[in-house]
Order: sequence, then C-alpha cells, then structure tokens
Amino acid sequence: MAHTKLRQVNRKKRHRRVRTKVQGTAERPRLNVFRSSKHIYGQVIDDQVGETLVAASSIDSELRSELKHGGNREAARKVGELLAKRAVDKGIKSVVFDRGGYLYHGRVKELADGAREAGLKF
Repeated sequence: MAHTKLRQVNRKKRHRRVRTKVQGTAERPRLNVFRSSKHIYGQVIDDQVGETLVAASSIDSELRSELKHGGNREAARKVGELLAKRAVDKGIKSVVFDRGGYLYHGRVKELADGAREAGLKF
C-alpha cells in the first residue's frame, strides 16, 4: 500500500476510535475538524439528529479575501474564530472537540485556540 494511502487509513482508524468516546448532543454539539493540504474545515454537529448546525472553512467567501493561503496556521485560527462567532450567534456556547484523528498540533490546535478565543468552551 502506498505511503499516503496508509497514512489516510491510519487517520481514519484513529478518528473511529476517538468517535466512540466523543458524541455531540443538542446541549453540547461536536466540533469536528478536517484538514487538507490546501484548506481547513470545521463543523459543529448534533449527532443525535445527524445535523450540521454551523460550518466554516478557509474557502468561505468571508475569509477568502483576507487569506493568502488556506492551508496554514493563520488560516486555521481565522476559521476557528469565524466558526465560534457563528456558533455563539446560534446560541451554542459549549462543544466537545473532535480532532478528526489528527494530532492536536499545528493547524488543528490553532483552529481550537481561535474558537476558544472567540467564545466557545471546550
């Protein structure tokens, strides 16, 4: 199996393992992170209903104009701030963090820190 494919499979396994413990509810939805090489995405999900409540990414029209590149730590922090702002506007103050099988480091950590600064608690 190719190296990148193996890495992807291992990440999926880690994500499945994390998801057995992390469950989003209406009171405390799940903040999910996905990162690609060029962009980063965040969603706040209510798993009981299976519904995305809020989403933000580095390809959002609000952020596209101010970001030079969507796949760096600066972009991740801005996405976290925008996601938290949208969540707080919808009345969501507390979430559980789902790192998506990624290490809590770099862009994933920056997104989390940006969301915390903008008012989300986790």
